[in-house]
Formats: sequence, C-alpha cells, structure tokens
Amino acid sequence: MANFDERAGIISAITDWGQWWQTIEEVYIEIAIPTGTSVKEIKCEIRPKHIKVAVKSRTVVEGTLFSVVRADDSIWTFEDKKILRICLVKADATAKNCWRSLLVDSYVADPVTFDEMEKKLTLQRFQLENPGLDFSGATVDGNYHGGGPELPS
Repeated sequence: MANFDERAGIISAITDWGQWWQTIEEVYIEIAIPTGTSVKEIKCEIRPKHIKVAVKSRTVVEGTLFSVVRADDSIWTFEDKKILRICLVKADATAKNCWRSLLVDSYVADPVTFDEMEKKLTLQRFQLENPGLDFSGATVDGNYHGGGPELPS
C-alpha cells in the first residue's frame, strides 16, 4: 500500500530556488540545480538549528531552521543531475510542530498553503493513530490548528 503522502499528495511552499514541504516526521527541500553541475560542486551542511546549501560556491539557502532537526539522520541526494533533494528529520515529530517557514525569517508559507499544511499534518496524525483507516482523501475543518484536538484514548 502506498504511503500517506503518495495517496494524499504534498502541500508545498514555492520559492525562487524550488520548493519545500513537510510531513509530521520530516521536512523536504527540492532545489533546482543548473545543468552541468557536478555533485562535487554542491555543499550541504545540516546542523540541528542551521542549514547551508551552496552550489558552485554560490549560497542558495542559509539560515536558522524554523525548528530543530536531527542532523545526523537528515540526508541529501543529487538526482538526475538537476535536483538537489534534502530530507530534514524533525526533532519534534508531532502534528503540532507544523513549520510556518523553512527558516526562522525566510521562505514563509503563504497563509493558504500553511493552512493546508496544518490540515494535512492533522490528517496524517489521524492516520498514524488509526492505521486501519485511510485518511488520505479526507477533509478536515474545525479545530485542526496545532495538530488538532486530542482524541480520547
């Protein structure tokens, strides 16, 4: 069976260099890379609170992350010689930890996109709590901000 993101789709924030999106556990970054770039020309530093990505000695993304990540578990790959994909593993993997922006002061999701991100993380939370049900096509309204209401055990 396909995972939740494959069934539900992604809600991404578009940037001048590509896009970023998130799940409860991870934040994904895709950066468009100029044709002819070799992997040796890409530098990606991931620390718990900071990221720096440089391509051909030009900084593309640098700053304080919106929230702490597990740097040792985060990875990056260079795919098809045109896309840099970064997977940051959230230190606080809960639906309440929906990132409003990639960096503290940059790459903010517009209000509509952020609202959709919160809805998706809430549905993903319900999916994790109820593995026998499929929430990928569900809609949510009401109290979904901050990961939604606590459900009775």
